[in-house]
Amino acid sequence: MCLALPAQVVHLGDDTETAIVDLGGVRKTISVALVPEARVGDYVIVHVGHAIGLVDPDEAARTLALFAELASADGAAR
Repeated sequence: MCLALPAQVVHLGDDTETAIVDLGGVRKTISVALVPEARVGDYVIVHVGHAIGLVDPDEAARTLALFAELASADGAAR
């Protein structure tokens, strides 16, 4: 199974092929070589350290809310 998550671009690297993204307060450097049109504030889909596409901010918010709901339900079940 593959999992890709939406994350917000908070900084573009000087090399134009890397960016720092934020996902729930966790910041990570990723490659944006496959999505060179990504800009600060955009949401990208991240898979294995690579942005593989842009995503609409509303869709990103819905997806992140679903992941939060799943995490909450998992925590309640333990």
